[in-house]
Amino acid sequence: MAIYLDHAATSPMRPEVVAAYTAALPLVGNPSSIHGQGQAAQELLEQGRDRVAASLGADGVEVVLTAGGTESVNLGIKGLFWARAPRRRILVPLAEHHATIDSVEWLAAREGAVLDWIEVDELGRIRLDALEAALAVGGDDVALVTALWANNEVGTIQPVAEIVAAAARYGVPVHLDAIAAYGQLPIDFHAVGAAALSVSAHKIGGPVGVGALLLARSASIEPLVHGGNQQRARSGTQDAAGASAFGVAAELATACLVEHAAHLAELRDRLVDGIRASVDGAVLRGDPDPAGRLPGNAHFTFAGCEGDSLLFLLDVAGFSVSTGSACQAGVPEASHVLLAMGVSEADARGALRFTLGPETTAAEVDALLAVLPGVVEQARGAGLAGRSPTLGRQ
Repeated sequence: MAIYLDHAATSPMRPEVVAAYTAALPLVGNPSSIHGQGQAAQELLEQGRDRVAASLGADGVEVVLTAGGTESVNLGIKGLFWARAPRRRILVPLAEHHATIDSVEWLAAREGAVLDWIEVDELGRIRLDALEAALAVGGDDVALVTALWANNEVGTIQPVAEIVAAAARYGVPVHLDAIAAYGQLPIDFHAVGAAALSVSAHKIGGPVGVGALLLARSASIEPLVHGGNQQRARSGTQDAAGASAFGVAAELATACLVEHAAHLAELRDRLVDGIRASVDGAVLRGDPDPAGRLPGNAHFTFAGCEGDSLLFLLDVAGFSVSTGSACQAGVPEASHVLLAMGVSEADARGALRFTLGPETTAAEVDALLAVLPGVVEQARGAGLAGRSPTLGRQ
């Protein structure tokens, strides 16, 4: 059985979540119906919504349930942009997730948005001085700022409070993509003061196809989907079973967050120290300070290797990991995140992301450390560095 070290891609559903989900799926009733069965579905839905809200320091009315993190990001960015018309400028750090990049580039191509790309430093952290300068130059034409809470590839935690505070000085709303941070870091929506915040259920042991956009009471937004007004910013029959399962996952993920994060950080540091000690040419990317990166993230580049080759060899050896890079039309590309951090394209191509979860054990970390040096040497030799199997990407 493979050892799963790709929790940033998706995390296995917890038994309690599966139980809640399967119990709710057979229930009949549209939550918008006023008869008894409809109201029972509505009650189940609202219980899930309230649990999600509580896990994020928000109110239930601020939770817009969606079909996943990508929809949440699209709704947050496009909805705020449309609501802020005729303002055209969007401020975007260079190392964002593709859900953000593709959304803003679509707005630029189809809706006349002007994109101001904000530089990040060598750790992948947004340069606050560059953000401040872009806000000042953009003036009254800035529609919104969007930024990650923590980088999904290299794990660097972003200064979200400072980002929101800088934007607030210019009266600009902020959308935060907290999908990678959810379940690993404390998130308090009211305290941070953002206009919108995106999360996804399957990153915290919930079902795939369920997510949420937190939308502050004071925020104005245009919906992506029309036809019924079932939610403040999203039409469509609501998924009571998905909401129930998401609520259970949210409660479990945040009930023991401090202990969970400490467990992950201990294993992460064990992995980082082991790789540094046993693999020549391995460079940790992202913030080297353990407090400055996600507790479950260890991201390395391996000199002289192709990440795809490493991934393939580890998969054969029984380990599931990720390169964190994009692949278009079967042609591997260096990570835009690493390139934005100033990593050379040659080095960026040798990236691997190891992400740990609640079930990860020290024995599994040690098992990886036992095989990784040999895998790296194999990837560097026998022509494998020039051969990249076409595999799925996260």
